[in-house]
Amino acid sequence: MKGSRKNLIYRIGEKHSLNIQSFKPLTGGDINEVYKLECKDQNLVLKLNSASKFPGMFEAEKKGLELLATAGVIQIPKVFETAILDDYSYLLLEYVPTGTKGPDFWQVFGRQLAKLHSQRNDHFGLDHDNYLGSLPQQNSYRDNAISFYTEMRLEPQLKLAKELGYDLPDTSSLYKNCESIIPKEKASLIHGDLWGGNYLVDTNGSPCIIDPAIAYAPREMDIAMTRLFGGFGDQMISTYQDYYPMEKDWEQRIELWQLYYLLMHLNVFGISYKSQVTEIIHKYS
Repeated sequence: MKGSRKNLIYRIGEKHSLNIQSFKPLTGGDINEVYKLECKDQNLVLKLNSASKFPGMFEAEKKGLELLATAGVIQIPKVFETAILDDYSYLLLEYVPTGTKGPDFWQVFGRQLAKLHSQRNDHFGLDHDNYLGSLPQQNSYRDNAISFYTEMRLEPQLKLAKELGYDLPDTSSLYKNCESIIPKEKASLIHGDLWGGNYLVDTNGSPCIIDPAIAYAPREMDIAMTRLFGGFGDQMISTYQDYYPMEKDWEQRIELWQLYYLLMHLNVFGISYKSQVTEIIHKYS
């Protein structure tokens, strides 16, 4: 542990009167440093990153967590503070102790996700932009799912891929086909980055979701993300279907939604994702 980092953490503690007794690193991925702060009266999570490299990231995460919490249907860590100190952005969160999955964990998760997606909006988007992983995510409002997904999700990633030198197939036919493929549903409040690393199991054996990339968007995007890298039980989707059935042929659209997330991975992690992206573009063109 570098002394400068230790000093920064204790200065943050002093600023918010946390009375930090000790701290230790938690798994944080490539973007953020994450620490558990053991304080006199409570335990907290501290997330740190570069304020200049990721401007507004934690402010957007704070808004996202608070909006998810307002829905009141699934556990969300409480947000305490976000600010900047010495060009470090930081976010202070409730520490959620982890346990093991209860016998009905996936049924509970499926029911809660269905209730979250029942939070609807007449327009697709959000009143602020945010991030998907390390990349900015645009959320300008659109009137329908097709224009939102093509203009706010696929286009920025495809433009970045081109700038990075990736030669991808033309998507004009895919966009046209989206008009008949994508269901005419209202926008749902979605987590936006629902892979296996973005949920916890609390000490009661119940789900808690973290690290959102929220928007009012097609709800099948969350479902598609749960299927991209694994880590979710089949009972989750079957229970979800009991509470909020998806539109006909939803499974045939899974890869269409996954295209957005795979483009992000191509742009961040490199060429190993190009073949999968290319195959999906061809499939729906």
